[in-house]
Amino acid sequence: MNIGSGIEDNIKRFGEYEALYFEGSWYTNVEINRNANLLGNALKGLGINKGDRVAVQMPNSPEVLFAFPAIYKIGAVVVPLNPLLRPDQAAYIYRDCGAKAILTSSDFVGRVLEAQKQTPNLQHVILTDRDDVSGTISYHNIMSTNSSELTIEQTDNGDIAALMYTAGTTGPPKGVVHTHYSLYINALFFYEYILVHRSLTLQLNSRALNPKTLQFNEVTQRVSSVNRAMVSLAVLPLSHSYGIAFSNTSNFVGGKTILLRWWNVEEALKAIQTFRVTQMAAVPTMYIQMLEFPELDKYDLSSLEDCQCGAAPLPVEVALRWKEKVGVDIREGWGLTESGSITTGQPGDLPPKYGSIGKCLLKCNTIKVFDEKGQELPPGQQGEIVVKGPTLMKGYWNLPEETARTIKDGWLYTGDIGYMDEDGYFYITARKKDIIIRGGENVSPVEVEEILLQHPAVAEAGVVGIPDAVYGEEIKAFVVIKPDQRVNEEELIAFCKDRLPTFKLPKKVQFTESLPKNLLGKVLRAELRKLG
Repeated sequence: MNIGSGIEDNIKRFGEYEALYFEGSWYTNVEINRNANLLGNALKGLGINKGDRVAVQMPNSPEVLFAFPAIYKIGAVVVPLNPLLRPDQAAYIYRDCGAKAILTSSDFVGRVLEAQKQTPNLQHVILTDRDDVSGTISYHNIMSTNSSELTIEQTDNGDIAALMYTAGTTGPPKGVVHTHYSLYINALFFYEYILVHRSLTLQLNSRALNPKTLQFNEVTQRVSSVNRAMVSLAVLPLSHSYGIAFSNTSNFVGGKTILLRWWNVEEALKAIQTFRVTQMAAVPTMYIQMLEFPELDKYDLSSLEDCQCGAAPLPVEVALRWKEKVGVDIREGWGLTESGSITTGQPGDLPPKYGSIGKCLLKCNTIKVFDEKGQELPPGQQGEIVVKGPTLMKGYWNLPEETARTIKDGWLYTGDIGYMDEDGYFYITARKKDIIIRGGENVSPVEVEEILLQHPAVAEAGVVGIPDAVYGEEIKAFVVIKPDQRVNEEELIAFCKDRLPTFKLPKKVQFTESLPKNLLGKVLRAELRKLG
């Protein structure tokens, strides 16, 4: 199967309809498919073949949602990337995955071209919104000279469809390999969840004459389907695993999507009111910022029916405030890029359990809690949360040993510590991995430490996440200064600002004479967190 056929199946099921709104324009499902076919043929014309990797590195836009099915359809591999990556970070990923082409926008083309200098195999930089930048290929030109008829490449279930890079805890980013089947089954079973819990049911009551008894019998006929009136607000970055999952599931649902280029509180509130949005998925920071927006009361949010939350822990007080203010529950879920993005969630037909990440959402998966010996623990006992099922990644790109450490006997060891209650709801109490989750963005502490260590005055650095009311976690650095050197907090943060994206900057720097370490010299982050 080829996951790229999803958009064509969507057209067969629902006919043509307005599927996507972006900055003043509507795009129908037929137009999305046509643009995907044009781009697919254009990529083939550039020599992109089955199995080749194509990066997509730009803010949210229709072109991203054209690119995903285009790349799938020709049997190539989608590599979605955060547009805010530094050139050296992007260059590492380009080299690691062997990307032959990239789609980007003029906002970030300078970074991409700088990274290309370090990446000999990256042959084609396709620029979506300008035709006059040296070293790039005009998206509009190649789209206008190709056919809108495209034959879908035959792919096996186990063929790679997407490579999604996730921050490494002890090294560079790792490419998470997902197949056509893992993406399909993840979208299909989440669609089943929507069908069961967010359905539209038509019921017809009638009377029928029984010819034997000549008595009238009451007959009830029901037909259930997805509520086509669903209007989704897409505010999360499509460069994350969310984007892949969102786009594939949308093909099954057949609803409308209102897409924002970047997160903006006021624009989100305007969109909810204007388009009568019924569903949105966001990170806790976004809900907090909406609740604290000074003019929140002037917006009508009464159309909202389903508010989902993930990527970082949702404070219970935020969920309670949202319920009181908006009248809708926030349903917290949990997932990993490695598990197919969507893994647990709150059942739609029951009140949510605040503080819980919900239950196993997809019937095709199994979730358990294991002790250190790999034995299942009963409800209430803490251990590592593990997942098994067809939505899991195939492995890490070119990292067989890392894959073997993460997937054992078919179980994905998530690195999250928690427990399951008697009702099957899961709770996360700690993270085995040291990734900092700031406003839904994953930040590797090692990356921040490496930048700090580039400063001539810094001898040692340890970075941890600290609680923050708005972003969930903020970044704090503990720094040991070299003898006879001097530097202050403001200077170090300014030094990092020139070398890191904004969301990876330390918020605080604390100077210390030494860092707590174990016998092997490894910094003990848990001890650093105790220092505040």
